[in-house]
Amino acid sequence: MPFTKDADWLDWCAKPTKPKFQLPAGAVDAHCHVFGPGHLFPFAPERKYTPCDASWEQLFALRDFLGFARNVIVQATCHGADNRALVDALERSNGRARGVATVKRSVTDDELHALHAAGVRGVRFNFVKRLVDALPFDGLTEIAERIAKLGWHIVIYFEADDLKAYFKFFTDLPTPVVVDHMGRPDVSKDAFGPDFDMFVKLLEYDNFWCKTTCPERLSQSGPPYDDVVPFARRIVEAFPGRVIWGTDWPHPNLKSHMPDDGHLVDFIPRIATTESLQKKLLVTNPMRLYWPEETMSSRSEALGQLKS
Repeated sequence: MPFTKDADWLDWCAKPTKPKFQLPAGAVDAHCHVFGPGHLFPFAPERKYTPCDASWEQLFALRDFLGFARNVIVQATCHGADNRALVDALERSNGRARGVATVKRSVTDDELHALHAAGVRGVRFNFVKRLVDALPFDGLTEIAERIAKLGWHIVIYFEADDLKAYFKFFTDLPTPVVVDHMGRPDVSKDAFGPDFDMFVKLLEYDNFWCKTTCPERLSQSGPPYDDVVPFARRIVEAFPGRVIWGTDWPHPNLKSHMPDDGHLVDFIPRIATTESLQKKLLVTNPMRLYWPEETMSSRSEALGQLKS
């Protein structure tokens, strides 16, 4: 189906810089998207934006260029609950990608099992009002209870000003919960002030994880995103076992500038300042969340070697 991207849409960086920071072996880009291609996977009629194409081929080429081993692909709101583009990318990844889907209350058990077989391990609840229509909380609760049986988790995306209103709903969820983009803090404020303290309180619940992602989306000063560093570093150092990181490629709905993905990788050692923290952020934690069967296998092999 023909489509025309939004007139103010910024396309992703076609020629990113090779990162100076060498990613640890097995690093996971734990937050990225695919769009279309629109002629194969039409965008949802109810979408709030129309992007450019951003295919699985282009995503995996970027993965290899930057030095990542794997991806976690998050369903984009422009595709609504039609997860076909996501599933297509997962099936073409040779097991090197996992997915986070969007589903409706009407989703069948057979559809959930098919998504699981394709590599989906979570669903996303989006509370950002400019991106989605109002969500029925009873429907979300029902979805959460159903996916808990599959061992999936929930990804939540919200604006910082809405956290107080949603706090109880979030903490009542029956699964692991992964927060997108540090809850979108106002980085003009103090990283140790009362507003961000509330977000840190959320992460004190031991089923909560955080993506320390999107400095380009959160920054008010622009590259090299100095104003985001203290917020992300606080989270990485306070919760080293429950943080993950991703590029957010192809950076939907950015208006101020389009980041160089190589420069985003070079941002990582500024927020995870030791090799130990970097490995947890990029390898250990995302593998435990998205490839737990491989993590358990590796542990069993290590124990076997110790005993032999």
